[in-house]
Amino acid sequence: MRYFQGCGTLLLLVCVAGLGCIQAVTLEVREGNSTCIKAEVSAFFSITYNASSGARSVQVPLPNTTRVDAISSTCGTGGGLPGLVATFGPGHALGLSFSRNGSFYSVDNLTLQYNLSDTSIFPDANSSDVVTVVSASVGIRAAINTTYRCVSATSVAVGAQVVTLSDMRLQAYMPGDDLSPAETTCAADQASTVAPITTQTPSTPPPEPSTPEQGVYSVRNLNGTVCFLAQMGLQLNFSYVSQSQNKTIQEIFNLTPNLTSSSGSCEASRATLVLVQDRTTTLGFTFSVNSTSNKFYLSAINLSADWPDMTVPVSAGSTDLDYLRTTLGRSYKCNMEQSLPVQPGFSLNTFRLQVQAFNVTTNQFATAEECQMDQDQMLIPIIVGAALAGLVLIVLVAYLIGRKRSHAGYQTI
Repeated sequence: MRYFQGCGTLLLLVCVAGLGCIQAVTLEVREGNSTCIKAEVSAFFSITYNASSGARSVQVPLPNTTRVDAISSTCGTGGGLPGLVATFGPGHALGLSFSRNGSFYSVDNLTLQYNLSDTSIFPDANSSDVVTVVSASVGIRAAINTTYRCVSATSVAVGAQVVTLSDMRLQAYMPGDDLSPAETTCAADQASTVAPITTQTPSTPPPEPSTPEQGVYSVRNLNGTVCFLAQMGLQLNFSYVSQSQNKTIQEIFNLTPNLTSSSGSCEASRATLVLVQDRTTTLGFTFSVNSTSNKFYLSAINLSADWPDMTVPVSAGSTDLDYLRTTLGRSYKCNMEQSLPVQPGFSLNTFRLQVQAFNVTTNQFATAEECQMDQDQMLIPIIVGAALAGLVLIVLVAYLIGRKRSHAGYQTI
């Protein structure tokens, strides 16, 4: 059976929910007696779907029963793209396609396919469709004849869904039957490694980063109405391996609104905003609803960057966040700078932020709930003013008492 015809993608399975802990699986594509692609990886898929009771989200792990589909898998002979196909369950799949550019190979795209008629994963689904979503920015790139290694969790936004990979070792265009001992390590693993202490000559510190310009972004429904509003200045703080400096560096990068395009989607309990600058930097936000507390919050941030100076593209993010929590029907506002840690080596700074991910009406923000930092900032002048007023009152009372006593010291002759 051939999946994703015309995409040339590799497929990996989506499996049943409730399988317990995530386990690494080993997948191998062979041609004749030779191995051309091998992957050792743990993964799970965060999928939101529509049920009769409203939107539901499921976490689907990749089971150790995953198997390669020998018919659909290919080493790319005959001019096609190399692809690994592994399947499990009725109609579930995850796809990757590999390509080679000079001395590097990379994953071109990742395709997730899931079958909503599978009630073991999607109970009470409104549809029985087979859904296919594609991500064109994966961030997996390695030197030829080396193994790509990334122990850290790497989250990839695939349409409105998220695929998280971890404990990953993979290689394409293999010259032998086993993974190469030479490795290309992902930036997230390098950032989590403590660098050795070295003595250096003091140098001039780098200039302080400038405050990013505030951008205005929106998302529209299929009927053209605005369903998501945001205005904010965004500053990325992440690490990557520099080709020119031959070391890991920490980069502070401001998003420029007039160079940035926005897209996204709105659902009953999930909303996404994707910002792309110069086709080299993609920043994705996912907001979710907590129906119990009647709040919405920022639940996921994903970053993909592929700059000319990067040894390998950066792919970083987290799907387990709880930031900007706000009551449904209101907007969240914070003028002060906020730093949102995402994962080791990657944080996001926001400036003059206001966002409303649900219940937008008349294309305008609803009443804002101020962040704690803004509230504290407003209290400072009040406290200072009250203290000064109290001091003036004390001085005035002391003056009057002193004046009265001085008059009492004189007698009429």
